[in-house]
Amino acid sequence: AIAEKECRFSGLNANPDSEIIVSAGATGAMYCAFQALLNPGDEVIVFEPYYGYHISTLRAVEAVPLYVRMQPPDWSFTPDDLERRVTPRTRGIILNTPGNPSGKVFSRQEIEVIAAFAQRHDLFVFTDEIYEHFIYDGLHHISPATLPDMKARTITISGSSKTFSVTGWRIGYAICDARWAQAIGYFNDLIYVCAPAPLQIGVAKGMLTLGDEYYHGLSVEYAAKRDKFCSALTDAGLMPYVPKGAYYVLADVSHVPGKTSKERAMHILHETGVASVPGSAFFHDESGENMVRFCFAKEDHILDEACERLGKLKKG
Repeated sequence: AIAEKECRFSGLNANPDSEIIVSAGATGAMYCAFQALLNPGDEVIVFEPYYGYHISTLRAVEAVPLYVRMQPPDWSFTPDDLERRVTPRTRGIILNTPGNPSGKVFSRQEIEVIAAFAQRHDLFVFTDEIYEHFIYDGLHHISPATLPDMKARTITISGSSKTFSVTGWRIGYAICDARWAQAIGYFNDLIYVCAPAPLQIGVAKGMLTLGDEYYHGLSVEYAAKRDKFCSALTDAGLMPYVPKGAYYVLADVSHVPGKTSKERAMHILHETGVASVPGSAFFHDESGENMVRFCFAKEDHILDEACERLGKLKKG
């Protein structure tokens, strides 16, 4: 089911018998990949703002993150940004597209830059593509493994918890060259034995039976939620960095009372009852202290209530 789905949507061809590892969620798949392919002290380049679990997982295997700062509002980077960070100890790079928390959707040109960089320095590319079906504004998801000469060095990681709205169902997977899949499989078996079999059956059923209209509908539905929520943030005086994918939005809260992003998030929560995650969770330094991250993956009536409550900030 995974092989058919990836071929259908990403153009990624994989042998289900030797190139796919099913694990306990995408995080489980990434942890096993890191255990198998990284040694203590190995460096891995991470785009910032980052998803915190990527950093935690690297540290769990004693790898060292190297940060490449993306610049708002479109979260851009340059080839020189990458070259300045790489060292002889660098072993890989993590690419999260669409990204959490930024909603960044890496373009084909950007992925080609990353691919050339990885080939030049002989790096693994670990891709987290869990939000692949949440893409807006006519953009398209590009899986790095589909680029020329990239399949052998790319570890494609994804899952079904976001696409099927079953975040408690820990079903994720890694797709990679059979050499790496065998090593990853050893750790997956040791740590998890296997992902829950009944849930695997349910996810496979969804992959095999849901048509294109379901996946297209996700983009349409969540684009509307994004637009509604970003409009409410703007009206409340919280400038949103409008995401191109995923279902989170970073907002500038520099005018909100407080000295840190945690204090500002707590102020918003106290004044409106709307929760957010402090921006400091997504940066290794103080760069996130003027931001918070909101999630708009909510039922419409809840999202409407949140938008109305945010209006209290403007009135205040």
